[in-house]
Parts: sequence; structure tokens; C-alpha cells
Amino acid sequence: METISANLTGAQGATLPAWRNPALYLTAAWSGFFVMGVELLGGRLLAPYFGSSIFVWGALIAVFMTALAIGYLIGGQLSLRSPSFTGLGLLLIAEAVLALPIVLFGDPVFDTLSYAIEDPRYGSLLASALMFSAPTLVSGMVSPYAVRLLIDSLERSGQSAGRLYFASTLGSAGGTILTTFYLVLLLEIDAIILGLTAVSFAVGAVLCALGHRRHAQ
Repeated sequence: METISANLTGAQGATLPAWRNPALYLTAAWSGFFVMGVELLGGRLLAPYFGSSIFVWGALIAVFMTALAIGYLIGGQLSLRSPSFTGLGLLLIAEAVLALPIVLFGDPVFDTLSYAIEDPRYGSLLASALMFSAPTLVSGMVSPYAVRLLIDSLERSGQSAGRLYFASTLGSAGGTILTTFYLVLLLEIDAIILGLTAVSFAVGAVLCALGHRRHAQ
């Protein structure tokens, strides 16, 4: 137990900077917002090619849940290897870059698969896996990685993790409401996705800058 505590203290420092907790909570909230925004828009993108039945939504949700689950595992393992704000920022930038193919190649991929696979259940499942799994997997890595940066003592690790996942889930709720109630009424789907990727990229860049500044100190 003493060894683990020493490792935590060594990695995080005895005192957390004043901006550290808000930055991590906001990052987790944004990641949840991003995932739900892309997932809901994914249903709209699939609908012209595969319909909007419960089968299509089931395929889409299954892909997102599986990708998130894998992301949680990988993010937890990655957090054991010298976690930093720069590393967290790179995850946000990666999720943004990996979401761009949805806009660039989504329509031709969906169109091809809708003709190649007659059953919309399996066509939508494969289409969802090809276009949405990569950015969602990386998004799933964000929260467990951020938890490791947030924890400054073993005694408060459960409380810190609970608060961060609260922020992430609250962000998901916000992404659901804002996307479905407002954004889809104001903007084209591709424009919304590009907006989401732009914000993720910007958040990632800020985190990288904070990481470099802290390292310089």
C-alpha cells in the first residue's frame, strides 16, 4: 500500500494546481457530449440507407457500447504509463481526427454496404462498426485516463472517479439534449459533426499546452 501511495504522489505531486480538477472534469464532460452527439447523428446518417427501425438503432448502440468498453480497458492500461495532460490532449485530438472520415466517406460507404448487404440489420451493423467504432473507442479511453490524472491519494480514489464519471455522464445528457433539440434544427449533420471535431481538437490542443507548460515548470 505504501509503495502504491508513493507512486501516486510521485506521478501527481503533493498539491494539485488550481486549474487541474476543473480541466479534467470539463474534459470528461466534453468527451461524453461528443460520444452522444456522434451516436445520435449516426442514426440520422444511417437512416437513408438502412432505415430507422429498432434493428438499425440496436446495431448502432451495440457498436458504440462495444467500442466504449474496449476504450475503457485500453485507457485504463494506458494511464499506467506516465499519464500526462499532453497524453490526454492527444486522445482528444485523435478522437477528432478519427471522426472526420464520417463526413468525408460516410455516404459512399453506407451506400455501398446498403446494396452489398440486403439485410439492414447486418448492413447497419457493419456500417456502424466501420465509421463510428474508431472515434468512439478513443473517446472511451478519455475517462479512465483522466481518472488517473485526477487521483492524488488512494483514500479519495473512489470519490474522484465517481465525480469524474458523473461529469462524463452529465456531458452525455447535455450532448443528447442539445443535439436532438437544437443542433439538428439549425445545422446540417455534417456541419454538426465538423463542429464537434473542431471542439475536440481545440480542447486537446489546450490540454497539450497545459501539459507542456507544467512540464516546463
